Amino acid sequence: MDAPQWPAGPFVPPDGPVPAGERAALIAVIAAAPAALRAAAAGLSDSQLDTPYRNWTVRQIVHHVADSHLQSYVRFKWALTEDVPTIKAYDETRWSALPDARTGDVSPPLALMEAAHARWLQLMGTMTDADFARAFVHPETGKTVRLDAALALYAWHGRHHTAQVRWVRDRHGW
Repeated sequence: MDAPQWPAGPFVPPDGPVPAGERAALIAVIAAAPAALRAAAAGLSDSQLDTPYRNWTVRQIVHHVADSHLQSYVRFKWALTEDVPTIKAYDETRWSALPDARTGDVSPPLALMEAAHARWLQLMGTMTDADFARAFVHPETGKTVRLDAALALYAWHGRHHTAQVRWVRDRHGW
């Protein structure tokens, strides 16, 4: 069986502003993401971490999620402190091909994700409706992205990659 492209379902962007109640649910998903990824990767040997899921190994997925969510936290800060800034994009495929992501211990990225999420949650806890309406421009797409839409994307992103790791575990009976 081929690994599914969207094991947690495809991302469905919000259609307009995200109401406060839905934002609270998305923030709860962000809060749970580090523990969920840690649990999905718990106890895996080096050879298990090096098992591929489509184009990346489980190890690369763990490194990617930490890198990506740290980027999102910084994007929130830019959008809150600058008028619709153009963010810095990064090549996630090339980042994931670096030796640290291909061979490195997964404990540091899991710890980084926990710390980044704690800081991100602290920030979001102070944000107003107007703050969540602030936005940044993504240079690769040219699209303006509201912070409430970015929140929805990253809540999905954590679930998506955690589901990939779980799929590998289930597929191999680990």
